[in-house]
Amino acid sequence: MITVALIDDQALVRTGLRALLERDPELRIVGEADDGRSGLELVRRTRPHVVLMDIRMPGMDGLAATRAIAGDAELTTTRVVMLTTFDEDEQIDAAIQAGAAGYLLKDISPDELRRAVRVVAAGDALLAPAVTRRVLQRLAASGAGTNPALVAGLTEREREVLRQIGLGQSNDELAQALCISPATARTYVSRLLGKLGARDRAQLVVLAYQSGLVAPGQT
Repeated sequence: MITVALIDDQALVRTGLRALLERDPELRIVGEADDGRSGLELVRRTRPHVVLMDIRMPGMDGLAATRAIAGDAELTTTRVVMLTTFDEDEQIDAAIQAGAAGYLLKDISPDELRRAVRVVAAGDALLAPAVTRRVLQRLAASGAGTNPALVAGLTEREREVLRQIGLGQSNDELAQALCISPATARTYVSRLLGKLGARDRAQLVVLAYQSGLVAPGQT
């Protein structure tokens, strides 16, 4: 069972999200909140696998709440997905930098939304539309050149796995590309998270670009 918290200042939006998600018997809504502060309290109390978070809310906004969740050592298994009407580079940048695992627009289809929750909960891949990957590339490329020292402690195999992650590969795609089992792929990803001190795949993607293993625009 995947648990989900809904944080949005519009009651109608929360009602719609609940109705869509509860059609999947393996998804369970553990609570709702109408601003970032009460949402943070909800998340700390229920510790859901996934939080669907609006960005712009009164009081504490979604970015501040996401930073608090990402920085809480007791919430390391909770993933935040920004679900918003705003398709703006600055907002997307800020969401990823705050620690969000993904960024979706509210015009997403019901099937895509349910799949999004599953993928993020599994930590299988950075869930995002194409614009998010483009922004991640820009974020990673915005520093002063690449820094190979970031991956100096990795084996050649681990570097290749990180490169595939940077290219947007899921665990299954990674396994197929490297001729390994999906279970082995998951083990490599977990090992990389630990070695690099990364919270999730979003951070691994950025590290792949910052280290020079993947170049902006590469596919």
